[in-house]
Amino acid sequence: MKRRVVVTGVGLVTPLGTGAGKTWRNICSGVSGIGPITRFDCSQYAVQIAAEVKDFSTDEYFEKKAGKHLDLFVQYGMVAADMAVRDSGFVVTTENCGRVGVITGCGMGGLPTITRYHQVLLEKGSKRLTPFFIPMVIPNMASGHISMALQSKGPNLTLTTACAAGTHAVGEAYRHICYGLSDVVVSGGTEAVICELGIAGFSAMKALSTRNEAPEAASRPFDRDRDGFVMSEGAGMLVLEEYGHAVARGAKIYAEVCGYGLSSDAYHIAAPPEDGEGGVRAMRMALDDAGLEPADIDYINAHGTSTPLNDRCETQAIKTVFGAEANRLAVSSTKSMVGHMLGAAGGIEAVFTALAIHEQIAPPTVNLDNADADCDLDYVPNVARKMEIRAALSNSFGFGGTNAVIAMKRLLS
Repeated sequence: MKRRVVVTGVGLVTPLGTGAGKTWRNICSGVSGIGPITRFDCSQYAVQIAAEVKDFSTDEYFEKKAGKHLDLFVQYGMVAADMAVRDSGFVVTTENCGRVGVITGCGMGGLPTITRYHQVLLEKGSKRLTPFFIPMVIPNMASGHISMALQSKGPNLTLTTACAAGTHAVGEAYRHICYGLSDVVVSGGTEAVICELGIAGFSAMKALSTRNEAPEAASRPFDRDRDGFVMSEGAGMLVLEEYGHAVARGAKIYAEVCGYGLSSDAYHIAAPPEDGEGGVRAMRMALDDAGLEPADIDYINAHGTSTPLNDRCETQAIKTVFGAEANRLAVSSTKSMVGHMLGAAGGIEAVFTALAIHEQIAPPTVNLDNADADCDLDYVPNVARKMEIRAALSNSFGFGGTNAVIAMKRLLS
């Protein structure tokens, strides 16, 4: 018999603020965190906008020497994880550490550090590379450092499944607890690739919005005039805990994680099939795993990237899964405000889904001014909605045709 899993802590580092409370207030107010790129001179780039984390200071969280040897994606992940653990009130001890795991998602690792040290290699030679270079850039270093900071000695894993990585991480953490491998898992996603190579690479794919003159309006999921996603960065971490374990220590519970689905499109490296068939199977798997029917779901945090193809295909996938129930659903894309965090997206969106259930508020999809004829569901346009949310899904679909969906529900008993 599967054990029940609940969310007892959340932590966020996002373009809308460092801290879950600050970010959530801005999300519910429809604030955009997107603006001009400040990290490098992008005046000659086709894309000049991104969603940068603005209020994060390395010196505030790390000693100078330690911070110097940690790529930004590791820093974001460590800080979000620390916030989540503090929020949960859980303490790792020598007695329980073997039952505490860390499972994170990351799409690309330390790309800015790779870019920087490649230039050092070209200009100054191999002897000028720091011995910290490789440990700074490996994608699993966020989970490794989080585990060391917590002294947790259970499973320590990183999933690198592109834009589905954060959701896969939460789903795998849920499974580890369900089947008794761990009692507590810190899980989510982290990413920081706003750099010359990151922007230029995605721009070359024609994946990014070029609405440089109006950054706050650039991410517009499901809108007729959408033209691509906006690169973002940050981290979202959750503390997942076995239900009885959480109750025994009197923990605050945000929501119950009750289902997980994953699938492959086996179709294209970057595009979903027109009918969203892989997403359909992942959503159905999550519902089946949760023991829920389409009529039980009230809200979906959509992948909703603001690209012409994704939004249309995701809409079709939702219609296929939910049938007559689809028009009743509230569906929103929080990427309209925080942009697309790639491997971290599923982590922050899992936090948003848990908070939506806990607060009984569906976040809005901002910039939805002219609905696409092919995107005709209720996307909670522009204004957050106070509503009953009994259960919800969070969708993430990644390059390589990889799909991940988690289901959460309100804890009633």
